[in-house]
Amino acid sequence: MSKKNSSVLQLKDLSSNNKTSPIYSKFRFQLNTFVKKNTLLVAVSGGPDSLALSALSQTYLIEKKIKVFFVLVNHGIRPNSSEEAQNVKKLLKKRGISLTILKNKKKINKNIQSQAREVRYQLLLSFCKKYKIKFIMTGHHSDDQIETFLIRLSRGSGIQGLSSMRKISSLNKTTKLFRPLLDEKKKDLIYLAKYYFGKVFKDSSNNNQKYLRTKIRNLIKRFEKSGIKHDRIIRSINNLASSNDTLNLHIQKIENDCLVKKNNIIVINLEKFLLENSEVQLKIFSNCIKRISKNYYPPRAKKVLNLLNRIRSSQKIKVNLGGCMINRNKKNLIISKEKLIKGRKT
Repeated sequence: MSKKNSSVLQLKDLSSNNKTSPIYSKFRFQLNTFVKKNTLLVAVSGGPDSLALSALSQTYLIEKKIKVFFVLVNHGIRPNSSEEAQNVKKLLKKRGISLTILKNKKKINKNIQSQAREVRYQLLLSFCKKYKIKFIMTGHHSDDQIETFLIRLSRGSGIQGLSSMRKISSLNKTTKLFRPLLDEKKKDLIYLAKYYFGKVFKDSSNNNQKYLRTKIRNLIKRFEKSGIKHDRIIRSINNLASSNDTLNLHIQKIENDCLVKKNNIIVINLEKFLLENSEVQLKIFSNCIKRISKNYYPPRAKKVLNLLNRIRSSQKIKVNLGGCMINRNKKNLIISKEKLIKGRKT
C-alpha cells in the first residue's frame, strides 16, 4: 500500500466509525481553535486514554500536516518498565507513529505517584524547550475529573481543589498543558484505542490498593450502583469551577491591594491579608508559593492551612514550604525562593 493510500485509510479509520467519529470531530475542533499550526507533544503513558489520544493526534497530523512529537517517560519504577515502554513503541510504530522514550534517572521511592508526575513534567518540559514545542497534550478524561475531585474531597480541599481540571493551563512562560479529552468517558476512549490499534495495555498499578486513586476508583463503581451517576458528579464539578472563576476575580482584586512583587520575592501586607476569610487566605498564599517556586502544583492544602494557623498566632516565623522560604514579621509575610547550599536546601 502506498504512503498516500495508508494516510487516507488512517484518516478514514476514525472518521467513518459511528462511535469514534464524534470524538474525533470534537478533538479536531479544539485543536483548530486553540492549537492551530503550533507544534504539539503528545504525552504517552501506554494506557488506553493516552493510546486514544495518540490515535486522534496521528489522524489529525495526517489531515493537517502539522508537527507532532509522541513522547513516553519511563520512570523506571517497576522492574519491567523498559520492556513495557518498548511494547508501546512497537504498537505505535504499526500505525506509523514514532515514539520517543525519555528515561528518568532520578530515584523515586516515596510519594511515588506525586514524584512520578513531577519528574514526568520536568522531562517533558525539557524536551519542549529543546524542540520549541508550545503545547503538551495529555489524555485526561472525565473519569479522571471525578477521581481527582473525590481524592481532593477526602483531603479537605477548598473550592479551588474541588474545581475541574482546565482544558488549557500554563506550565511555564512558553509551554501550555492541553487536555482535549476532558469531556470524554474512559470506556469510549478504550473502545477508540482498541479500534485503532487492535489492543490496549493494562497498567498493573491501577489495581494496587496501596494507592488512594485505586481505592477511589473502586468507590466510584459503588456510587454508580447506588444511583450516584457519572454525569451528575461532573455537573457538580463544573458548577464548582464556575464558582471558582468568580472567586478568582475577587482574589485578583485583593492581591492587587495587599501584594507587592519585587524580582523573585512577594511581600504580603498582613494587616489587609488577615482581614480576609480562611478560604481567600488559602488561595492567595497558595498562589504566591506557586508563583515563586514555579511548581505546577502548590503544596497540599493541609500543609498551607497549618502554616497559616501559625502565621495568625505568631509574630515571627521562618520556615520552608513548597520550595519557598516564608518569613513573617510584625507587618509583612515575605515569600522567597528556597536557597540551595552545596546541593542541599536551607
